[in-house]
Amino acid sequence: MNYDFREIEAKWQKYWAENETFKASNDSDKPKFYALSMFPYPSGAGLHVGHPLGYIATDIYSRYKRHKGFNVLHPMGYDSFGLPAEQYAIQTGQHPAITTENNINRYREQLDQLGFSFDWSREVRTSNPQYYKWTQWIFVQLFNAWYNKKSDKAENIDSLISIFEKEGNINVEAACDDDTPSFDAATWNAYSEKEKQEILLNYRLTYLADTEVNWCPALGTVLANDEIVNGVSERGGHPVIRKKMTQWSMRITAYAQRLLDGLDKIDWPQPLKDSQTNWIGRSVGASVTFNVLDAERSRSDQEVISNDDVTSSAVEKPYEIEVFTTRPDTIFGVSFMTLAPEHELVAKITTPEQKAEVEAYVEATAKRSERDRMADVKTISGVFTGAYAEHPFTKEPIPIWIGDYVLASYGTGAVMAVPCGDQRDYDFAKHYNIDIPNIFEGVDISEEAFADKETTVIANSDFLNGLSYKDAMKKIIAELERIGHGKGKVNYRLRDAVFSRQRYWGEPFPVYYVDGMPQMIDEKYLPLELPKVEKYLPTETGEPPLGNATEWAWDAKNKKVVSNDLIDHKTVFPLELNTMPGWAGSSQYFNRYMDPLNDEAIFSPEAINYWQDVDLYIGGSEHATGHLLYSRFWQKFMFDMGYVPKDEFAQKLINQGMITGTSAFVYRLDYIPGFDSSEGQRSNKKTDVFVSKGLFDSLKIDKDVLEDFKETLKIALSGVLGPNLINISINIHNTQPIHADVTLVNSSDELDIDAFLNWQPELKESLFFSDNGRLILTENNEKYIVGREVEKMSKSKYNVVNPDAICEEYGADSLRLYEMFLGPLEQSKPWNTAGITGVHSFLKKLWKLYAPYTNGSLSGAEAEPTAENLKTLHKTIKKVEEDIENFSFNTSVSTFMICVNELTAQKCTSKAILEPLAILVSPYAPHIAEELWSRLGHTESIAEAPFPTFEEKYLVESSKEYPISFNGKMRFKLELPLDMGKDEIEAAVLAHEKTKEQLQGREPKKVIVVPGKIVNIVG
Repeated sequence: MNYDFREIEAKWQKYWAENETFKASNDSDKPKFYALSMFPYPSGAGLHVGHPLGYIATDIYSRYKRHKGFNVLHPMGYDSFGLPAEQYAIQTGQHPAITTENNINRYREQLDQLGFSFDWSREVRTSNPQYYKWTQWIFVQLFNAWYNKKSDKAENIDSLISIFEKEGNINVEAACDDDTPSFDAATWNAYSEKEKQEILLNYRLTYLADTEVNWCPALGTVLANDEIVNGVSERGGHPVIRKKMTQWSMRITAYAQRLLDGLDKIDWPQPLKDSQTNWIGRSVGASVTFNVLDAERSRSDQEVISNDDVTSSAVEKPYEIEVFTTRPDTIFGVSFMTLAPEHELVAKITTPEQKAEVEAYVEATAKRSERDRMADVKTISGVFTGAYAEHPFTKEPIPIWIGDYVLASYGTGAVMAVPCGDQRDYDFAKHYNIDIPNIFEGVDISEEAFADKETTVIANSDFLNGLSYKDAMKKIIAELERIGHGKGKVNYRLRDAVFSRQRYWGEPFPVYYVDGMPQMIDEKYLPLELPKVEKYLPTETGEPPLGNATEWAWDAKNKKVVSNDLIDHKTVFPLELNTMPGWAGSSQYFNRYMDPLNDEAIFSPEAINYWQDVDLYIGGSEHATGHLLYSRFWQKFMFDMGYVPKDEFAQKLINQGMITGTSAFVYRLDYIPGFDSSEGQRSNKKTDVFVSKGLFDSLKIDKDVLEDFKETLKIALSGVLGPNLINISINIHNTQPIHADVTLVNSSDELDIDAFLNWQPELKESLFFSDNGRLILTENNEKYIVGREVEKMSKSKYNVVNPDAICEEYGADSLRLYEMFLGPLEQSKPWNTAGITGVHSFLKKLWKLYAPYTNGSLSGAEAEPTAENLKTLHKTIKKVEEDIENFSFNTSVSTFMICVNELTAQKCTSKAILEPLAILVSPYAPHIAEELWSRLGHTESIAEAPFPTFEEKYLVESSKEYPISFNGKMRFKLELPLDMGKDEIEAAVLAHEKTKEQLQGREPKKVIVVPGKIVNIVG
């Protein structure tokens, strides 16, 4: 019987679905194991062969744990809110829910055919109202909480209100806005309800604030930093600018230190931990304030309310610039200050003479992303504001500049520039001819800054002279605190997370507004579902897409959504128009899987206390500072509030590597035609010209080839552009390769030009040139050879390989084995379809090994396992178990191949060998394993069959094959028991017929025996 993988795989996929083979129980006597793959966004392109890599690894480990007797939770769902579905809705008018549903159906079909052991009864979709009800619920919990620094945890906002009522906020230590005013109990109790709500927003863990954001006009939404690549949106490549908007934010900064400390408790890859550590960016130093000179004015926004004078009005006070520095010991080296262009003081302190230049610079900077500015270390740019600050000790004026290397989102958005101790400040000062005072003893700063703080000895710094870095740090912080110009401080690079998006397809905020203040919809009325809209674009007045809804108001009396026409600001109020960001739905999905059908709670106490946390989480490293950081934040909050038993959601995490594809490139030449204007009207047509890979390389390095080709190209283009074409200029270094679909290229890298032109019909009139520089025409048989490059497998690069085609030709088990066989799980690996034939051949050999069995019956007598059989089996058990435990899945596949080759050579038909072998193979190739298990006579699934136990005794050698030498030359080999003594070995060798032949009746002079090694007869 042949190995009919198509029939076998369809059979067992149907069996698993009908019997709910992989359904996990929340009430089991077995030990629990929770294995999770990061759930996918269901794109319209479906899966390519790179996507299943992590899923296969998680599936292997899940199946292994079932064999080991664990109650395994291995769920799957969809991160189904996303910008692509909304963009498609904008283009076509089709509701994103329809697009998403179609995409999910496609994904499910592909996932099912790969044989994953998912518990589909627990499927979640973040865009399902019954799911995002609980995302909204968590948002409400965050809104109703504050972070108490004394207890170092989040607490209900009611406890803070109670403190305010009794003693104000004088003794409160909380994570809050920097500009939160101080007040006593009498002041708090005298506040209006709106004033109290405004104060509380300074403390809530999710709050409204004016924030600098990444605004993408083309997409009409705010983007997170990780959604921007090279200054443009990752989706669509649209320009992004910095803009101040009123946004919902999450006070993740309250958890900065705990997020750092927690990294020591979890088994996650060190590079990922390093990414989070750097992103959080803890640094120790001091906060220092500088007064701005000639800028004193009356400002009510700077009012400070004291206990002694709670009725005071505006207070005359100079503008202050606060900086955070890790080197306050260098304060006497400050020769200028630099503000971020978007700093709130820039417009206030800039002099009239500098206003135009400053405003132009601010506008230009707004078009660059923060990441772009951080990465650009070569460009030096800035503008003087015309204003000066006063040095807190010397009282000397310090010029205030703006520069795009300072970010408003990091620290205070201002730096005290010490050019002698910081290279970037040094370069800036040199560029703009600013003074560079030297405050380091015995150090030459004529060529570069001095930044070695460990060997620092301070000079030219008044009371700090002669002190080391550590001593100077202590003294300067004490002095700053004494004169009221600073204090010691721990700072974090981490900023509060902007939580608003100006788009339709996302979770609605459960928020309505009374007198401009946000109010939460009670959880018993959740979910607040997305309304219907006619357009998915922002409104004509610039409001988010939900502004297009005609029924988007909250009737606070009847607790329901009603028409906007009924808004009266008495009982009917406007609802929030923004939606939540993409990471909202993924920040607690792992906990919702524990009890996904529960309508009364996000999960029951029984479910969360049984499953506790994720034991194994596998996914991509690109989520290090996005999903993985935000999920840890939410988990710690949920832990503080008593909802979850663990403050880290995943014990172990593995970042799978990438399966790369081989892209194909065609080279569109950048050329400029030159015309003779005296010859009459010239052609305005521009024909696309493509040069083959070999020609492209030659044109770049060989001037003679370039000149010859110009003439060839001129002749070829004359018939198209007209006879007045007199020359061609080629910008070879501006020529950019463009992707071609890999399906249009054969194994010899030859492009099917006709197919390419049908694929890109706008290029129909193009000219193609071969490697030797000749124009490719149908009759001359020339070939166009593409360029090749290994890149990330992506739809946009046209280099994807569809798993459907692989499964159709080779089967899902072959695909699963091959993806593991490609290399270590964590490393990137290039895909080569030709290589899959090796593992497919292995599965055929495995099938043949079991061929004598049908429904448990053997055609012929069943043999007892031989010592060789047992040795092969148990060395395989040992190796495979070690490999799975170490996630070294690639070496297991080669171990299986060796095992099957050995058992085939041994002509093994013993069920005692073949049964455990089927179980060993099952996690990797589950379909064929199930079928072989069935052929051996089993009626139940192999899924929970006990994993074979390794027994060392079968690997212990009982005999030794001795080389028998005569006068140092080996003549034959003799196998003898390992427990034979020296005399017994000598006797057995001398009695052997071949020894007698060698000696020919002579008595040996000496017999040398080394037990377990050699025998040498000297004669």
